[in-house]
Amino acid sequence: MSRIIAGHFQLQEQIDAARAALNQAGFSDSRISAFFVNQPGQHDLHALGGDRDISPGARETPAGVVEGVAVGAAVGAGIGAATTLATGPLGPVVGALVGAHVGSLYSFNKMKEAGEPEGNGENGRQPRHPGMLIAVALGGLDERERALEALHRLGAEHIEEAEGTIANGDWHDFDPLSIPVLVA
Repeated sequence: MSRIIAGHFQLQEQIDAARAALNQAGFSDSRISAFFVNQPGQHDLHALGGDRDISPGARETPAGVVEGVAVGAAVGAGIGAATTLATGPLGPVVGALVGAHVGSLYSFNKMKEAGEPEGNGENGRQPRHPGMLIAVALGGLDERERALEALHRLGAEHIEEAEGTIANGDWHDFDPLSIPVLVA
């Protein structure tokens, strides 16, 4: 495993120029990897598509639904019992309908507002930007400076530093979901 410096570009021509500049700076093609990074949620890491089993912003949903069902059932049972004398056999139906409505409103009450921050949640961290990415494996601090200089000179955006393995031009352990550590 080695240190890796990676920079984002928009066009394939920019990636080609960056590869040439890194070659001129002394990096062999086997230590350089270039590829496209998909939008968050579109990395197709699961059989049905997507990146995760559960959306980070929806982790509290099952608990809110269970609480809503419990509240709705209690309210529905109370209304059904209270209205049975007045409505006859429709009392339990009315109670169930009112209970379902109250339970759904209670569940909505547990939802976050749009834009509300999530306490230490995954949605609070900036994901990796999509686009063309070129990465180079480093052997030492002098190589880090040469790689950064080449990427800065060519206008790379969102330059990041990571740990990983680039062999034969392929970043084998690249994780598109990892949070990038940006380099100033």
